[in-house]
Amino acid sequence: MNKIHFLLFLSFFLAGIHTLLAQAPKKINIEFSDFADVNQTEIPDALLLTGNVRINHDGAILTCNKAYYFQKENYIKAFGNVQIVQGDTLFMNSKYAEYNGNIKQAYATGNVVMRSPEMTLSTDTLNFDRKIQQAFYNSNGTITNKDNTLKSKSGRYYANEKKFQFLTAVTITNPKYVVKSNHLDYYNNSGHSYLFGPSTITSDQNFIYTEKGFYDSKKNVGHFLRKSYIKYKDRLIEGDSLYYNRNIEFASATNNVKITDSINKGIIKGHYAEMYKQKDSMFVTKRAVAINLVDKDSVYIHGKRLLVTGKPDNRIVRAFDNARIFKTDMSGKCDSIHSSQKTNLTQLIGKPILWNFDNQMTGDVMHLIGNDNTQKLDSLKVLNNAFLVSKDTLGTGYNQVKGLNLFGKFRDNKLYEADIVQNTEVIYYMRNDAHELIGINKNVSSKINLTLDGNTIDTMTFFTNVDGDIYPEKDLPENARKLRGFIWRGDERMKTKDDIFPPEENELNDKIIKASKDELAKENIPMKIRKETLNYDKKKKK
Repeated sequence: MNKIHFLLFLSFFLAGIHTLLAQAPKKINIEFSDFADVNQTEIPDALLLTGNVRINHDGAILTCNKAYYFQKENYIKAFGNVQIVQGDTLFMNSKYAEYNGNIKQAYATGNVVMRSPEMTLSTDTLNFDRKIQQAFYNSNGTITNKDNTLKSKSGRYYANEKKFQFLTAVTITNPKYVVKSNHLDYYNNSGHSYLFGPSTITSDQNFIYTEKGFYDSKKNVGHFLRKSYIKYKDRLIEGDSLYYNRNIEFASATNNVKITDSINKGIIKGHYAEMYKQKDSMFVTKRAVAINLVDKDSVYIHGKRLLVTGKPDNRIVRAFDNARIFKTDMSGKCDSIHSSQKTNLTQLIGKPILWNFDNQMTGDVMHLIGNDNTQKLDSLKVLNNAFLVSKDTLGTGYNQVKGLNLFGKFRDNKLYEADIVQNTEVIYYMRNDAHELIGINKNVSSKINLTLDGNTIDTMTFFTNVDGDIYPEKDLPENARKLRGFIWRGDERMKTKDDIFPPEENELNDKIIKASKDELAKENIPMKIRKETLNYDKKKKK
């Protein structure tokens, strides 16, 4: 071997020796005991230490009443008033403990209590790995801190991150609520909880369910995803993403939002909602719709924005901007809708138009009035510039009735009678029993009473100052067959509940539903609040 090769070999050899020495475990150091003895018969290869035992190993101090020290194994068995102290941040007390200096692992049992400045953990048996700074237990454990008490069957504590992880049943008890979950990560410093799998948060005000969520116990705010809902005494809020602030009793929901009113049997849907419980108010937008049950039929109210206010017995629904209403035999649209639960009055405001079967009604303001006892539609008011139009059943013409106001009555939620009052005008195609046209009635009067049978006008009665005639079809020109202000808008009529939504809102709905399905398929739904807190939660102790 030449000189250069020898020097290279020597340098590698010395480096290997240095590495082995650096990796060699430190020996346990016995600092003090009142008495020390060796009894090879009772305890082979062990040193018996009794009275005020103090042991030091790599920054950790172990004290106890009695200990067996196995020097070859670098191992301690400690008895009576055992305490292991790591710096000024971690203290562990127990009746009995074992410590392995080679792998820096401790085992403690018998009324085990682990303390840090922020929390106290009590359990029957605890394992602590000093190399990775983790403690775990498989017996029932209780963790207490300033704000909460946590109980679980098993758990793991990450000392550097000040984090607990529970993979079996865990309960967090706070003066304001109780959290239950089978998988929960809890950061002791920040009070942040991350919930995975079926989890609940129960309080006097509400009940929260989630299968993926975050809750800040110090700020009392939460963010919940995947099959989550918030249940109040009178409402249930569901959505792909829920945010909740307990301090001000505020909740918001995003995408596929559904709010169920259990008292008034109503449902509100949309893709964004805000609810202020203390103010009894709710705001919904993005394909927003309020659905109420009226005598086994549903009434749908839509607007770009929905505002719901008031207590359950005095709830008011307001729909703004391109508002629409739909039920099986009736639909309408206007600028805004105001519907009161207490008065059973629904107002269509701003260029309203209403279809009842094939009858088209317009006016400046419309009122739909319900019956307090039967909860059915009772009557209708069309105020100022009332105009009623329906197509002639067989021909191409239009039956028209015009006046200042229209007052209608419903039977079984169907308009069966109407009075048109003040300055009334009529164009009506009259047919015999064989449905043959016998003439066109055109006249004016002070008042007209109509009875309707579904799609058709059954009878028509004129009152006071009647003036007009019945014209043969050939004697009444086309331009005389329409009253001033006549506009037929049958192509705008909504025939299904889905027609109440404008095309752009349906496009938005399709995009949101597709995005929600894609996120669920990826099992990676973003959690905004969690992203904001991760840097804090994950930072190491300096």
